[in-house]
Amino acid sequence: MVSIAPFRFNITPPLGHALLGGLVPPAIAIDDELEAVGYVLISDQPPMVVCVLDWAGLMNDSHLAFRSALARAAGTTLERVAVQCVHQHNAPFVCEETRRRAAAHPELEPVFDPAFFSRCLRLAEDAVRSALSTPSVVTHIAHGRAQVSQVASNRRVDRDATGRIRTMRGSFCTSPELVALPEGTIDPELQTVAFFSEQKKIVSCHYYASHPMSFYRDGRVTSDFCGLARKRRQTEEPDCTHLYFTGCAGNVAAGKYNDGSASARADLTQRMYDAIRASESSLQPERLQSIQWRTTPLCPTCRPVATSEELGATAGAADGGRVGKILRAFWQTWYERTHRDAPLILSGLRLNALSILHLPGEPFVEYQLQARHHRGDQPVAVAAYGDGGPWYIPLKDAYPHGGYEVSVAFCEPTIEQHLSGAIDQLLA
Repeated sequence: MVSIAPFRFNITPPLGHALLGGLVPPAIAIDDELEAVGYVLISDQPPMVVCVLDWAGLMNDSHLAFRSALARAAGTTLERVAVQCVHQHNAPFVCEETRRRAAAHPELEPVFDPAFFSRCLRLAEDAVRSALSTPSVVTHIAHGRAQVSQVASNRRVDRDATGRIRTMRGSFCTSPELVALPEGTIDPELQTVAFFSEQKKIVSCHYYASHPMSFYRDGRVTSDFCGLARKRRQTEEPDCTHLYFTGCAGNVAAGKYNDGSASARADLTQRMYDAIRASESSLQPERLQSIQWRTTPLCPTCRPVATSEELGATAGAADGGRVGKILRAFWQTWYERTHRDAPLILSGLRLNALSILHLPGEPFVEYQLQARHHRGDQPVAVAAYGDGGPWYIPLKDAYPHGGYEVSVAFCEPTIEQHLSGAIDQLLA
């Protein structure tokens, strides 16, 4: 018999807490609460745990600590726990080693509050233990998909005659020239994977590849348009737990369709909500016959750490000096991790012929498209933004063309070969 125990808990930071690791202004207001939502899948194998956080990122030893807390509570091994982030920017960005490294600069604000993080770990364990007391039997699974209209657009479409990136079309854009450029390479589909107990839908997981911010840098904590769409759907179905995962969105955002206004956020929320509903309307439950959890390690090579001045110039902000020091602290942490051979752990969950991938960092959308092509007609759902240690993960061919993403990609271009190989192993 297979059963599932969904759980959720509040991970909203207190007022004054750093957002995006101190790269943007700290929290001055809570527009809507941030949540961690997940499930424990129980079978004749050791339990499997999947959790997604409304945070900007969780990385290195802090990511390990969160997975360890969930593993303890579920009574399973560390390798059978996947923790992903949605990647909203007005939200915490947590890395303990980076916090300690940045603390050597007294002029910098804290990257995050360790007491708040410890409280979240306790809440995680409590939520899982409570959920395990009332699991639901899983008899069927289902996969759905829907086209998402006017949300995602590629950020790297403005190029010179040699193909080099001139201007990144970011999460929001007010330049008529950039808005007029094509969408570029995206994955236009939202995928849904749902667990049923006979006819009752009990967990519904949604996957889409786009940066999930409409606007930020104003200190107002929010789950933004993807989180707001999920919450609206959750309100409609209180007896079904809804999860939202951001796919490979390193080079994809809403800039073509978003001017950064409050009305644009409302429009994007509606479009995501419509896509979730449309994807669920295509669900056709089939009896669950097989479950398989796979993992594979990834040990990329770190690029030489850029200087604070170089990184500050990349940020292009008035406070570039401060931002450069924070970025360099994150990069130095990754550099030291790779030199002690602490791998990233990728995982895949196979349900009948359906595959779900849990990937690290901010991979370019092409990795997701390759994964879906690998399985042909068999569906693949992709959740990125797991362990965020490596930051952006471009394709090898993207490095010579520059752009913001490449400037803060901590790994050598060989990462494409290693990550593509790991994905192939998980999907084989």
